[in-house]
Amino acid sequence: MDAQTVTLSDAAARRIASIINSENDKHALRVSVEGGGCSGFSYKFDLVEGPEEDDVVITKDDATVLIDSISLVYMAGAEIDFIDNLLGQSFQIQNPNAVASCGCGTSFAI
Repeated sequence: MDAQTVTLSDAAARRIASIINSENDKHALRVSVEGGGCSGFSYKFDLVEGPEEDDVVITKDDATVLIDSISLVYMAGAEIDFIDNLLGQSFQIQNPNAVASCGCGTSFAI
């Protein structure tokens, strides 16, 4: 699958680079999709040392995001964004495959 199926906003790339640069032994942000959450699936974010064998590597500027091949199926065409507003700071995924999502922004249904 083409790594361009998931993109990073400029804000997300800056935030990911900032987080990675502050961690000595972590070099990438892993984004995965898991069963569960209030709408059926949920996103999970982890700092990791490097890619696994089946990971797609997405880079923008100094940011590196890893997505495993199974999660990528659910995220095709999505954009990872970073929101900083009065409600707080969070990564949000604009996923065109999600037919429903919940208020927490980390759970979705396909």
